[in-house]
Order: sequence, then structure tokens, then C-alpha cells
Amino acid sequence: MAGGLPGLRGAEHVGITVPDLEEALAFFVDVIGGEVVFGDGPFADPDLMVRRLGVHADTRMRYAFVRCGHGPNFEIFEYDAPDRNAAHPRNSDAGGHHVAFYVDAMEPALDHLRRHGVTIMGEPETISGGPAAGSTWVYFKAPWGLQFELVSFPGGKGPEGGPARRLWHPAHPER
Repeated sequence: MAGGLPGLRGAEHVGITVPDLEEALAFFVDVIGGEVVFGDGPFADPDLMVRRLGVHADTRMRYAFVRCGHGPNFEIFEYDAPDRNAAHPRNSDAGGHHVAFYVDAMEPALDHLRRHGVTIMGEPETISGGPAAGSTWVYFKAPWGLQFELVSFPGGKGPEGGPARRLWHPAHPER
């Protein structure tokens, strides 16, 4: 990777801001199957808030780290700020995003989500052509509205046999 970050190994964590830390941790543990490793706060240091985090000086924040399987960890934040925007960006908005979880089989994962009352956005779709052929995906929502995705691609994603590299596969990280 010429020109890239020296020593880059991969994504270590993804930060997510939620309206209620306890609700989010319960979702990540009880529904997703993650493990809370540690957390801290509340913090209310104006210098930390403004200079280091880029938020309003009168903000209070607390957080927790959750480990989920073999992918990146999640740093989950709850902020109490006078200028906080409670609306979640849509995928089409600047800053819009989702987090995808790889599963070995779609139906058992969907059954699990349904048993926990999770909103599933439509039916799973299997891609029939191109570099993602054979991939199955569907979106679902956390209780606070954040969109997640279930994805399964047992054969991998990316061009076969060409000069391009295939995407990293959670079930086969060595490839």
C-alpha cells in the first residue's frame, strides 16, 4: 500500500452516538451478541469537548466499548449537549451511514432479530451478478433508529481471478 498509513492493520473501532447508552448497550449485548469491555464518564471538561471532540463547551459525555465477534470494536457515546441534533441522518444525507454485520446464514439471524422485536427493512436480497454475486443483504434498525445491515457472502466479494483484490471476509480473515 504505497502512500498509505505506515503500519496500518485495519479498523480498530467504529464510534456511534446514541440517545441512551443503557438502551444501546442492551441492544449490542442482548440482540447483537457483543460484550461490554469497559466504559467511563460522565465527562464535562470544556477543553476536552471543544478542542478534542469538536462539540459545545457545555457538553457532558459518557461512553462504553463493545467487542463484537472478529470485527472492529464499537465505541458507543451518549452526549448531553445544548446544541445536540437528535435527528438521525438518512443514508442519502451527508454523514449518513450504516454498520454491516456478517453472518454465516441469513435466516437464523433474521429469526433471532424478529424474536427480539427488531424492525427489519424489507426482505433479504441476493445479488445475482457482478463482483458481489451471491451476496445476500437486508437492513434492520436499532431501537433508536440507527440502520444496520446483515450481509452474507460465503463465496467472497470482488472480481474472481482478475488483478483486483477481493474484499476482506470476516469468516476468512487470512484471505
